[in-house]
Amino acid sequence: MTGTVRDHSPSTPTYENLLICAVDHRASLESDLYGLTAPPTPAQAAKIAGDKLLVYEGVVDALPQLPGSTRAGLLIDEHYGATAAELASLTGRIDLAMPVEESGQEWFHFEYGEDWRRHAEYFPAAFSKILVRDNPRFGDSDRNAQAAKLSQVISWSREVGRPVILELLVPATPADLATVDGSADRYDREVRGAATVRVMEYLQDRGVEPAIWKVEGLESRADAEAVARTARRGGRAGRCVVLGRHAPREKLDRWLAIAAPVEGFVGFAIGRSIWWEALDHYVRGRTGRDEARAAVTEAYVGYARYYVRARAGEVNVPA
Repeated sequence: MTGTVRDHSPSTPTYENLLICAVDHRASLESDLYGLTAPPTPAQAAKIAGDKLLVYEGVVDALPQLPGSTRAGLLIDEHYGATAAELASLTGRIDLAMPVEESGQEWFHFEYGEDWRRHAEYFPAAFSKILVRDNPRFGDSDRNAQAAKLSQVISWSREVGRPVILELLVPATPADLATVDGSADRYDREVRGAATVRVMEYLQDRGVEPAIWKVEGLESRADAEAVARTARRGGRAGRCVVLGRHAPREKLDRWLAIAAPVEGFVGFAIGRSIWWEALDHYVRGRTGRDEARAAVTEAYVGYARYYVRARAGEVNVPA
C-alpha cells in the first residue's frame, strides 16, 4: 500500500442474499497451492497476485448470471489482491471485504501491527473481516487477550462506519474429540454447534459484536437456528453467513440447505470450494487462463443458484 487514506466511501453494503467469493488466503495458499517453503520472490508474489486477479475476473463474469435477488461479494487481501480490490470497489456491483488479521496465526494478530487502521481505511471496502479461532476449552488468558484485540476492531468499525464480518472457526480440542470417540464428523454433528454458540456469547459479552458472523456449516436446523438467535441475542442486529471450509460440493450443499431458510442467515462466504481446483489445474499447466476463469465463474454461479433455491425451500437437505 502506498499513499494516504482515501477520501471516498464504500457503497452501502447489502445484508440479504450476500454471496461472497472468499480469496483472502495467504499463508495456506503459498504453501499448499504454490508449494513455497520460504517467503515468495517478487516473481512468485506477482504470480500469486495475477492468479487472484483471475478469480476476481471469474466473479465479474458471473455477475450477469447471478439470480436477480442476490448481491455479489469479494473477500480479498491487500497483500496479493490489491489490484482486484481496487477494481472490485469501482464496479458498483460487488461488495468488497478485506481482512484485518495476519494470515496463518493460531491467535488473532493485526496484519500490519500498529499501522493496521491506516491499511484498513485505505481501500473503500464495504466490510472489514477478522478471522477468529476459539473454543470454550481454550485457555482463559489467550482467549481474553484475543477478545481485547477484536474489540479494538469493533470500536474502530463504529467510528468509521465500516461493518465487520467475523469469521469464526471452532476447532476441536483433544478433550472435545475424546467425547466423540475421536470422530471429527461426530464433533461437527454433536459438539460444534453448541460450542459455536458459547464462543459467540463469550465474544459478545466482551464487546465483540460484528455485523455478520461467518460460521462453519452446521449439521442440523436446530444448530443453525441457535447460532442465528445468538447473533441477535439481546436485541443485537447480527446476521450470519455460511463459510465453505474447502468442503466438497455435497457437504456444502447440505450446509447451505440447512442454513439458507433460517431467519438470520443471509448468504455465504465460500472460497476454495469455488476456485481451488481451477487454480490448481492452471498453476500446474493443465488448463489455460481462460478455462480456469470460466471454471471459477461456473462454480460461483452454481453455488449462488443453489443458495437461492435453498433459501426458498426448494431443495431437500441432502443426507
